[in-house]
Order: sequence, then structure tokens, then C-alpha cells
Amino acid sequence: MSEVPVIDLSKAPGERAAWDRPSWVVYLWAVCELLFVTNPWQISSSLRIRVLRAFGAEIGSAVVFRPRTRVKFPWKLHIGDRSWIGEGVWFHNQDHISIGHDVVISQETFLTTGSHRHRHDMALVTRPVTIEEGAWVTSRCVVLGGVRIGRSALVRPLSLIAGNIPPGEVWGGNPAARLALRFQPSSAS
Repeated sequence: MSEVPVIDLSKAPGERAAWDRPSWVVYLWAVCELLFVTNPWQISSSLRIRVLRAFGAEIGSAVVFRPRTRVKFPWKLHIGDRSWIGEGVWFHNQDHISIGHDVVISQETFLTTGSHRHRHDMALVTRPVTIEEGAWVTSRCVVLGGVRIGRSALVRPLSLIAGNIPPGEVWGGNPAARLALRFQPSSAS
């Protein structure tokens, strides 16, 4: 087994490459996130949204943003009108996460845009996530970087999404697979 290499993590490139802001902004955001966004006692969706916008998040009108959510970098978060963000959703957005209008991201879902070059030096690698209008990512799903979830697609609970999901389809499982169409075509009379 000694011929199997081990990466020296003390030499791995740091995460700060994804910050895109001065250290003081990142640290100030961490305090504001704890007080106003992640805080389970903070009941005001509009206050959460105002704080996120103050740090550069682009959030449309009539968005519902529930408590206990986490946002790594608000300046890399884009949410369209009338979308619902469920309690405990975690945007680990080291790259951009773009969510269309009328999208539901349900409770405890984890969206991550970052990974590491695991065969080389463990350097950070990021890819954006796009969730198109009308999609519903149900509870406790994991959405990985590089994913595009199509218009009005639905992801079943506890699913791992590592590839693209076409519009209007229902996917689920680990790894996720196509299960059905979300809306059945209507028959003409």
C-alpha cells in the first residue's frame, strides 16, 4: 500500500481564491449571516433578504427566505421573483448559484459549487449551479456544481443531483435518475 500516494494538505491551495472580496467583507458577512440569516429566531424573511442584498445578493420580489439558511457568499447568489427558499437550505456557493423565478428549494437542501482536484493538489475547483424557472428541488437533496435543473423539473427528496435535468421531468435517487414527467400532456377532446 505504500505506493498509493497521499496529498500533503499543508501544500494545498487555499479556499480564499473563491472569496472575490476583501477579508473584512467576508468576515463581516459571517457575522451578519449568523445574526440575520442563519438565526432560527429571526422570523422576518424581508429582513433576511435586505441583509443578503446589502452584501450583493440579487434577489427578486416576493421571495420567501426561511430561517436557518446559510449562504457562503451572497454576492454569488441570484434568485428570481416569487421563489421560496426553505428552512435550513445551504448555499455553499463558491461559484454562482442562479435560481429562476417561481422556484422552490425545500428544507435542508444543500447546493455546492465547489470541489477539489482530488488526484493532484486538492486545489479548489468551482462550477456554477443553475436552476431554471418553475423547478422544485424537494427536501434534503444535494445539488453539485455544474448542474442545470431545467424549467419546471422536480427533484424528489434525498436525491443526489450530479448531472443536468431536462425541463419538465421528475428525477430522484442516489444517483438521481429520470422517474417521470412532472406534467402529463393533456389529451385533446
